Amino acid sequence: MDLISLFDYIGTFVFAISGALVAAEKRFDIFGALTIGFATAVGGGTLRDMMLGVQPVTWMLSLSYFYITIAGVMVTMLFQPIVLRMRNTLFLFDSIGIGVFTVIGIHKAQLFAIAPPLAVMMGMITAVAGGIIRDTLCGQVPLIFRKEIYATACISGGIVYYGLGYCRLPEAVNIWVAMLVIVSIRIWAVKFGVQLPLMPDVVKKEENTNQK
Repeated sequence: MDLISLFDYIGTFVFAISGALVAAEKRFDIFGALTIGFATAVGGGTLRDMMLGVQPVTWMLSLSYFYITIAGVMVTMLFQPIVLRMRNTLFLFDSIGIGVFTVIGIHKAQLFAIAPPLAVMMGMITAVAGGIIRDTLCGQVPLIFRKEIYATACISGGIVYYGLGYCRLPEAVNIWVAMLVIVSIRIWAVKFGVQLPLMPDVVKKEENTNQK
């Protein structure tokens, strides 16, 4: 197994735990936790493959993703206090996971001769769509839309990946540097509380003005 595949499996495991933790907060039953965990773990890759017309979708070609997702949910159920104490470690693997998933998504798009800007979008979707599906199913505004730099890190890494490609550097260098950029931006943003500017609430301002 190569390192990228290993990180892919680790990312899938951590994303499944992420989904299971949200399900636990919402007091879902075991079926609900498995559903949310599975949607979080493979949702991004599924949406990407559907958009690219890939049949069957990647995770259906190997039972590994299925077993890893179930393992992530069961670990969360059985050892939730320990999992919660390991949030920093999970965050690191989550950051690595989105870096790996972004590169995997770009590579998959390249197989279909997708233009670079759209390939970067496919990479971003692979990395973040699972979280969007998780939050939507749980009745929450998706995390990436409200406070954390998440998708932006994936886009930045994708741009760096293509930029290095034009420099004719070895493919391995492009991959590792792009992943490092994504992970670094993600960690930096969370550590220092950096977020994108919020949209102005024009409606609320108008209501306040009318009340005056």
